[in-house]
Amino acid sequence: MIKKSGRQGGMNGLVRALLAGHLTWNIPILFVLLGIMIAYIVFVKKHHRLMACFVKPLLFFIGIGLLYLSIGSPLLSISYLSFSLHMIQMSFLFFIIPPLILLGIPHHLYKKMIDLPLIRKINVFNLSPKGSLITFAVLFLFYHLPIFLTFISQQPLIQKGYIALLFMLSFRMWWPIASPNPQQRLSKQKMKRYAVQSGWVIMPACLLFIVSALLEGVSNPFLVQMTTHLCIPPDFSPVQLLPSPFNTKYDQMMAGFFMIGLHKFGLVVTYKLGRKY
Repeated sequence: MIKKSGRQGGMNGLVRALLAGHLTWNIPILFVLLGIMIAYIVFVKKHHRLMACFVKPLLFFIGIGLLYLSIGSPLLSISYLSFSLHMIQMSFLFFIIPPLILLGIPHHLYKKMIDLPLIRKINVFNLSPKGSLITFAVLFLFYHLPIFLTFISQQPLIQKGYIALLFMLSFRMWWPIASPNPQQRLSKQKMKRYAVQSGWVIMPACLLFIVSALLEGVSNPFLVQMTTHLCIPPDFSPVQLLPSPFNTKYDQMMAGFFMIGLHKFGLVVTYKLGRKY
């Protein structure tokens, strides 16, 4: 019992050491997002008729808040501790946040935004929504291939650029269902068909984790990379930092199922909100 307590205490100490310096809030991102929210509030106040519908501002602020939690809070570092936590973070970033932000943009604000030079430059290479969906699915699958995942975990700048590209593609991917311009959204029947296509296209990346878990599983390269600077005993594996079933084949299976579930959740909620707002 004493040995178990001592080992547990050592594990907790390693977790604290692992996260030391990582559990920080990204202040520059906070100021950027606050600036966006302030500009949004100023616009809404100029158009008093929009105040009658408080749902759009609420959706926008929820989306921006979740975005900061996903990329600017200590939750980002925590998400690297296991595949399942990482995929929950990624699923929110690509399947929940973009449609919330799009649905929260009033049509009048959208018409002003599309004339901005910066918006025109980052129009994701003028890809169609289906083109963006396919491109996103391929890059998303490629990102989670073991060889590439190991490589990108060692290249923080490349990883951030890759995630930023996926994030921009995700907005275009959600456009037919959640466009700020209701006239650019698909009809009810076509919207359902697009949602089904979206589910099938994203499915391979989800199944990759499940199949890998059923075969032999792969180690978490982000966790390994984070523990390289720690003085870990020779007989201690980084995967032991979290209790079972984290960082086991079950963790990878959960990652796949979480991704499928959150993508489906995002589709259902976005479809219902898109029909109303």
